[in-house]
Amino acid sequence: MSRSTRTRWRLGLTATAFLVAAASVPAPAHAEDVTDYAITVDPAAKGAKIDDTMYGVFFEDINRAADGGLYAELVQNRSFEYSTADNRAYTPLTSWTVDGTAQVVNDAGRLNERNRNYLALGASSAVTNAGYNTGVHVEEGKKYDFSVWARADARTTLTVTLQDADGTLAEARRVAVKGGWAKYRVSFKATRTSSDGRLTVASADAVALDEVSLFPRDTYKGHRNGLRKDLAEKIAALKPGFVRFPGGCLVNTGSMQDYSEASGWERQRSYQWKDTIGPVEQRATNANFWGYNQSYGLGYYEYFQFSEDIGAMPLPVVPALVTGCGQNRAIDDEALLQRHIQDTLDLIEFANGPVTSKWGKKRAQMGHPKPFHLTHLGVGNEENLPNEFFARFQKFRAAIEAKYPDITVISNSGPDDTGTTFDTAWQLNREGNVDMVDEHYYNSPQWFLQNNDRYDSYDRNGPKVFLGEYASQGNAFKNALSEAAFMTGLERNADIVKLASYAPLLANEDYVQWRPDMIWFNNHASWNSASYETQKLFMNNVGDRVVPSTATGTPALTGPITGAVGLSTWATTAAYDDVTVTAEDGTSLLSDDFSGDASKWTHTGGGSWSVQDGQYVQSDVAAENTLVTAGDTAWHDYDLKVKATKKSGKEGFLVAFGVKDTGNYYWWNLGGWNNTTSAVEQAVDGGKSSLISKPGTIETGRTYDVEVKVRGRQVTLLLDGKEWGSFTDDKPAEPFRQVVTRDAKTGDLILKVVNAQGVAARAAIDLGGAKVRSTARVTTLTAAPDAVNTETATPVAPVKSTFWGVAEEFSYTFPANSVTFLRIKKR
Repeated sequence: MSRSTRTRWRLGLTATAFLVAAASVPAPAHAEDVTDYAITVDPAAKGAKIDDTMYGVFFEDINRAADGGLYAELVQNRSFEYSTADNRAYTPLTSWTVDGTAQVVNDAGRLNERNRNYLALGASSAVTNAGYNTGVHVEEGKKYDFSVWARADARTTLTVTLQDADGTLAEARRVAVKGGWAKYRVSFKATRTSSDGRLTVASADAVALDEVSLFPRDTYKGHRNGLRKDLAEKIAALKPGFVRFPGGCLVNTGSMQDYSEASGWERQRSYQWKDTIGPVEQRATNANFWGYNQSYGLGYYEYFQFSEDIGAMPLPVVPALVTGCGQNRAIDDEALLQRHIQDTLDLIEFANGPVTSKWGKKRAQMGHPKPFHLTHLGVGNEENLPNEFFARFQKFRAAIEAKYPDITVISNSGPDDTGTTFDTAWQLNREGNVDMVDEHYYNSPQWFLQNNDRYDSYDRNGPKVFLGEYASQGNAFKNALSEAAFMTGLERNADIVKLASYAPLLANEDYVQWRPDMIWFNNHASWNSASYETQKLFMNNVGDRVVPSTATGTPALTGPITGAVGLSTWATTAAYDDVTVTAEDGTSLLSDDFSGDASKWTHTGGGSWSVQDGQYVQSDVAAENTLVTAGDTAWHDYDLKVKATKKSGKEGFLVAFGVKDTGNYYWWNLGGWNNTTSAVEQAVDGGKSSLISKPGTIETGRTYDVEVKVRGRQVTLLLDGKEWGSFTDDKPAEPFRQVVTRDAKTGDLILKVVNAQGVAARAAIDLGGAKVRSTARVTTLTAAPDAVNTETATPVAPVKSTFWGVAEEFSYTFPANSVTFLRIKKR
């Protein structure tokens, strides 16, 4: 396209319903068709430069993403280190069965100090491992490497077998063992495919065993101690610009002590990089924050190696000695803080130092003499105590900048997209001239459609943004559509948003702690979510510079907030009394003092509700989302008053308004997030996002006067007669979003259009005389809004085509519920 000619690109838009119909795929329209939508693009103007590292991935060991996932080890609990510290249901023999006699021992005869437990297997006895999911997965004709550390006072023979319910899966192997601890290896070639295999180790005489391992020979890039090939290949296919690791809540929860005798071999620790390098049998074990054990077989060296293998920038995150994720504790131990700061300096040396340095030599000994070229490093993760965090962050940054001034040190803004913690953290980051701030948020599809312009107003001279975690709450195509619409705003603001990664990355379908997730798997298969497909489309077609564009949008919402009222709890018991709803003119819409029954209320959630002593009480302390509702969904412009008392449990109580149904409502969540924060959340089709939030706790046994005033689309909230906060919900959920970028290498203009509505978007495009070829390469994602990819069905998948109608003026119909990329070549 000629840069000497100021061209304009036009597309028109009318507001339509969002995500209401199944997909239709009409053919592209012709230039003479009547069109409804308009956009203006100025290719002669220079938009934001987009860095090669714009989009990346975030790996956290959640949903069994590491052991039983990306880490290719097929044996679960291979070192007999599982503990009740990891999970109350665990024992050192979890996933093992014993035939004969066997005992897990923790004594001076162990393999090494950091590998505390070993198995004493009796004579003529055997142990069998169940693997992950349905068992150990093997494929016919492929090789598998078995290893074990063993010790025997007298010579004995181990018999190692692979079998399932139908018989053997490979020829048995025998290993002669005698003397002190030594590593023994044999290999198997699978004679048939099975996902239900069992690995058995039998011994003729008494023997000690540890680090029982079975690895597929066919790992990603052939690395020993390597990665599961199909999962690694799916991540590599995204072409990520960076890999953020290892967390997440793993980084800033638990003890900050090391794994040593001095700490009492502390099992619930933050993720500390020195625990995770060196020979795997010498690495520490740890309780995973998400409720299981992490072996650290996948550690910092493997993270760096994987980043290098896929051409991505490594971006580690280290603890700042302020715990988060509901723990919210600042650790005041200057010696411990200085130790962690030194560990961080040592980490940079491990990644970048010469082989003559202490930690560079360690890297070389592990097999990588060349540096890993670390340039960015995050300190902390979602700390909810911004002042305490920032005081410690500054000490980390000062030490790093003094020794490694070229490293970009990344701060963060807490766990939410708005609120007091967010505002305070950003103020500190701005005043402290921080280079980059890590933002995290998980919100409803509605929120993502409403907030495409989030970064338009950010200070161009302030800190840059690393959007380290974000996702719409769900794995259907409608969620991916809303994320894609939001990503057009990220690209438009690429001068502010320098890095962005969807989260979480991986989920084993049988061990899920968090939804949604990008890539799903079990022990034998993996599949891409709808969000994976949109992320891949953007990450493989980024472009190098934004071509400025503007578009007309949906008018602001004007109708009043309407809906019934409700009461709820979350992991608490609570009592409610004296509920009144009064119309703006003073008319009583509802009054209930619970002196009789609760017939005015409809129970739509969980829990156990009953009238007790003139109060409406929810008495199940474990139940979540126990919503009861009353009134008319047409109510608007009213005052809701209620007396609420927390009786027991982890959180506070919730008062709902604007209730349409079980998936569409607002509620004031008082004492949420483990009784640390209060917020107003809006639920749209089941996905929630916070509209306003503040730190705060709710006292057990104290009665609070809660009042909600709804006027049009403005809501005012009062607690004990004092205004707590207010908001106006008048932002439209814009269903049609676009961005244009240019690929410097090819000269292509890349038009990226998201049509998140149930009707096709007919678009007139005016290239203003630009010299372009008559064809465009088109990639389209389109499906029903509720479509979900599974192991056996892939309704959301890219379709490639060629459009032959590109001209100075042409029209194109973007299908309902679609993401469409047109690559238009210059002539």
